[in-house]
Amino acid sequence: MTRNQKRFSNKHVLITGGARGLGFEIARQFAGEGAIISIFDNHKDNLQKAQSELANITDQAYSFHVDVSNRNQVFDAVNEAEKYKSIDVLINNAGIAFETPFLEITEEEWRKIIDINLTGMFMVAQAVCKHMVNRKKGVVINMGSKNGLDGEFGYAHYNASKGGVIMLTKTLALELAHLGIRVNAVCPGYIQTPMSMEIDSPEFTQRFVNRYIPMKRSGKVEDVAPAFLFLASDESSFMTGQVLVIDGGQLAGQNPDDDLVN
Repeated sequence: MTRNQKRFSNKHVLITGGARGLGFEIARQFAGEGAIISIFDNHKDNLQKAQSELANITDQAYSFHVDVSNRNQVFDAVNEAEKYKSIDVLINNAGIAFETPFLEITEEEWRKIIDINLTGMFMVAQAVCKHMVNRKKGVVINMGSKNGLDGEFGYAHYNASKGGVIMLTKTLALELAHLGIRVNAVCPGYIQTPMSMEIDSPEFTQRFVNRYIPMKRSGKVEDVAPAFLFLASDESSFMTGQVLVIDGGQLAGQNPDDDLVN
């Protein structure tokens, strides 16, 4: 790489759920490193806003209105994105969450979470990897969650979907390694995104942080996005099947009461 060349110059990065929140921050940082950007999202207004903002960074940003739980839409959009340039990196980020106690989860709600968070991730990965295998190279990074590694009250469907993402990641890594494709996952903890702020009040957020996060703050999208650039880069060329947790220490163990650390 020459002195003026950016890390992802001429690399095509596809980000699902890339129109807002963490997905958009990932897209923004890749664009800043010279990448060609394609965004899949199911929200037209968010897509238009994201494309407009990315236009301030790059003239090679493309958006696709896609429901990742719809197989035909996924495969058609991937084939269309491939016409701009071969996809080098897939950031499988699209996901949703609802808080509902286990005994109150409806079949519809369960299926919606699983269809988007897990089945959608499987279908996008399959559509993209069918192209990558012909080139014998590529990187897939799946958006997991701390909730895929331990439980959280009220999120049985979400937790199950993210646990599935982790095992999907490990299995794809095994099956695709000999074909030159690396597959890893990033598992954020409590991150302030538009989705989390729609669910949680500021008061709940502060109580949660004080009780569970040793670093005494919630995460920001800027804390997480760089991990995706690292895993997509040659700096991680010997990493596959790994789960990278970014949670402020939450999974390290139980946070002590304040009187025990003063």
